[in-house]
Amino acid sequence: TTTAPPARTATAPPARSATTPPARTGRTVIGADRASRRTSTPAAFMPMLATAGTARDLDADEHWAFELKWDGIRAIATVSGDTVSFVSRNGIDLTPSYPELSAIADRVRGDAVLDGEIVAMNARGLPDFGLLQTRMNAATARDIEAGRRTAPVQFVAFDLLETAGRSLLAEPYDERRRQLTTVTDGGGVLQIPDAIDGDIADAVAASRDLGLEGVMAKRVDAEYSAGSRSRAWIKIKHYSTQEVVIGGWRPGRGNREGKIGSLLMGVHTPSGLQYVGRVGTGFSDRDLDAFARRFARLGRATTPFVDVPSADASDAHWLTPSLVGEVEFAEWTNTGRLRQPSWRGWRPDKVAGDVTAEVP
Repeated sequence: TTTAPPARTATAPPARSATTPPARTGRTVIGADRASRRTSTPAAFMPMLATAGTARDLDADEHWAFELKWDGIRAIATVSGDTVSFVSRNGIDLTPSYPELSAIADRVRGDAVLDGEIVAMNARGLPDFGLLQTRMNAATARDIEAGRRTAPVQFVAFDLLETAGRSLLAEPYDERRRQLTTVTDGGGVLQIPDAIDGDIADAVAASRDLGLEGVMAKRVDAEYSAGSRSRAWIKIKHYSTQEVVIGGWRPGRGNREGKIGSLLMGVHTPSGLQYVGRVGTGFSDRDLDAFARRFARLGRATTPFVDVPSADASDAHWLTPSLVGEVEFAEWTNTGRLRQPSWRGWRPDKVAGDVTAEVP
């Protein structure tokens, strides 16, 4: 059973009303320095991944639930007693970067493992990926504390994987959601978004009117396929985005003389890292300076791509292909390039080797 769709105005994302949480004291945040931030996530709790698609991909004979798509960092949250930890999709311990999220322990009854996204809200109460970038790049305790003041975050929990030591992975989506609303009290830094009543057209319209990224369609009878990309979850976006591996850069001209002008992008295919074009818009001067510092230790003598046009390769500086970014673009061309890409930001929560073309 779903609740009514959110009002179609640019207001804060819908969430259940909070009730008085049980008292907790002595909460501890577990984490480590950035140098040792990678942690081992149990395979059972690797995030289930959605398949890019359109409304046409929803089988009319299946029952679907619709959620708003959040523009943030996917994370698995583990609440154990008074301790809370957050692990990204690529196994990075995110806990030290978002200390305010330790307060979700006050909103969860008993031990639990939650799936969701860390989001930063702008002045209109909407997720802002650009604002979240300022938190993703914080490297020192001073930067993190400053980020808490200028870009506070929330955890939007949309699934429950375990409660009181009992796995829910084999339970259907609607049962996991029912139990999620039972063991949590949404409010403050923990938001439990309502599902959207109606059909896919209603869901898309609500998401678009709120200025969000899109819609997640989830089959109500599907179990949680940990660590797998499944067609039981379909992501439907209003605009096209693509994760890309950065394998080089070209020098700028004109007002970018002496700076980085564009980044060379690729995605993994069976034949290697396929070149998909270059992106030269969406950066600030500060971004370009930060890129130069980051790239200084990643240089290499040869291209990491399997096919780069000579015009783009002629003055390229090649990089070890370990960094993942995200771009918005108009369309894929028939030559396998991204048309009119614009930079959205880095994705330190993603593994370069997992980046492939997302084509609905």
